[in-house]
Amino acid sequence: MRSLNTALACGQYWFKRKLASFDTGSKRKVFQHRGYCPICEKAVTFHADDAWFRDHLVCSDCSSIPRERALFKVLADYFPNYRDLAIHESSPCGRGASVKLNALCKGYSASQYYPDVAPGEVHPQSGYRCENLEELTFPDNSFDLFVTQDVMEHIFDSGKAFQEIARVLRPGGAHIFTAPLINKVKKSECWASRAENGSVVYHHPAEYHGNPIDENRALVTMHWGYDIASFITRVAGMPTVIVMIDDIDKGIRAEYIDVIASFKAE
Repeated sequence: MRSLNTALACGQYWFKRKLASFDTGSKRKVFQHRGYCPICEKAVTFHADDAWFRDHLVCSDCSSIPRERALFKVLADYFPNYRDLAIHESSPCGRGASVKLNALCKGYSASQYYPDVAPGEVHPQSGYRCENLEELTFPDNSFDLFVTQDVMEHIFDSGKAFQEIARVLRPGGAHIFTAPLINKVKKSECWASRAENGSVVYHHPAEYHGNPIDENRALVTMHWGYDIASFITRVAGMPTVIVMIDDIDKGIRAEYIDVIASFKAE
């Protein structure tokens, strides 16, 4: 942990110096940095109108944010042939990595979860297939890569979801995803659960994140920590690593942008 703490301290020092350079005379503070976007694969300007870079450090070309750029870099580093692979993304967003994978990968597919649509059926308005991560309708060994971005903190039965993702992955495949590991070295905590009658049990004050298909937002069910890696390995049998990137020149600098990669044995 010493090297990790040193890296975090250096990043915090740099971040504080940059904050001091914000235009404090204007109503909205502005940050800009020229760099190279891993998604656009070209020189861009990263800019923010808010000091919370996780949601506000935006690429001038593809509008991606740090966690999306981190995810795509990890995906491309581990699987440089990603264009030729069968990839499924659950709950994609309309920018960044989701858009690029859809545009470049012939084997890309995507789904959303709609409570009022039968699993495996297509939503008549959105055109997305409906899939519940706890009960996927895909056959075994369907995909080389499974991608989720800030989804796994909203699942009631996360163990079942990780098992289902492992089931539909082909040998040698991987689940590459982001989830805010806000508990860090502390044990992961269940924030809300589901009772036998289907009602929601709140273990802490209700917390919600944005939802690409529902203006009512998505309930947070887990506050994950770094022990998510051992949890996935134990319940789904997939060795898991957490990749931490801090590279402002690639627009990858913010809190809670770790990328988790779980691998299915060949």
